[in-house]
Amino acid sequence: MERDQRQRQGNPTEQQPSGGAGGLLFFILFIVAVGVASSSLVIVHQVPEGHVGAYWRGGALLKDLADPGFHLMLPLITKYEPIQVTIQTDQVRNIPCGTKGGVMITFDKIEVVNRLRKEYVYDTLLEYGVHYDKTWIYDKIHHEINQFCSSHTLQQVYIDMFDLIDEQMKDAIQKGCSEYAPGIEIIGVRVTKPNIPASIRRNFEQMEEERTKALIAIERQKVAEKEAETEKKIALSQAEKNALVSQILMEQKLMEKDSIRRQEAIENEMFVARDKAQTDANFYRVMKEAEANKLKLTPEFLELKFIESISNNTKIFFGNKVPSMILDQRLLGSFLMDKSEK
Repeated sequence: MERDQRQRQGNPTEQQPSGGAGGLLFFILFIVAVGVASSSLVIVHQVPEGHVGAYWRGGALLKDLADPGFHLMLPLITKYEPIQVTIQTDQVRNIPCGTKGGVMITFDKIEVVNRLRKEYVYDTLLEYGVHYDKTWIYDKIHHEINQFCSSHTLQQVYIDMFDLIDEQMKDAIQKGCSEYAPGIEIIGVRVTKPNIPASIRRNFEQMEEERTKALIAIERQKVAEKEAETEKKIALSQAEKNALVSQILMEQKLMEKDSIRRQEAIENEMFVARDKAQTDANFYRVMKEAEANKLKLTPEFLELKFIESISNNTKIFFGNKVPSMILDQRLLGSFLMDKSEK
């Protein structure tokens, strides 16, 4: 600064700024300096992405909302707040409650995933202010958790119905918001396990150990039953297999016997047919021979046979009765011839 004064003193011919321009410059610098020190005096401000800018002028909320980006406002007169309109997670911590049996437990943390819809920003801020989530999320969570605990036992809260708390809290909060603050959308609620007294927790752990042992025993019993059932099925399958094999073998033997019987029947029929055919043939031959012999019994044939018989006789007979013997033979032949003709 002393150097600037020496420079100005060394240059007496340099023009000094006029009083009006210097006052304006001083005012601007003053506003900037004060604006840096106080956010209420900022002229240029930025609305971050995922938010909208809400303004209060003279304490009254303005309907116009600013989109993300840089904007101007009057310092000391207008107040600005960024309002998030994207999905956000509010964490509600250290929530004490008493169960139906009078046991005090504490939920360390409950997370509420929610969103304020852009078209309802003005109405929500007008009714509940910037900290609308305190009324409809933080305080509402405390109220609903206490209501739930007071109507259920420790066993139900800690074990039996713990998996239902998330949905029940979500439905309860959303129901209140839909009725009084429709712009608030509850997307999900995540509840952590509550802290319970050490002695009671130890009892639950022992119960869980016993339950686990019982489940293990039940599972072992099921495994043994399954093994026995499997062995039974294997035995039945083997017995059915043996019975089926025996039946097949029996049927095979019966088929063999039946085949042999049919074969013997066919052979008997063939034998009977062959014997009958041979008998018929012999009968036919005999009949034909008889007919042929009958045709041969003529006087000439008998005479021829007689002569052949006499001529073939090599014996010599002596005596006076030889002619009569021949004559007797002729008479015998004639008698036989008459008989045959008759």
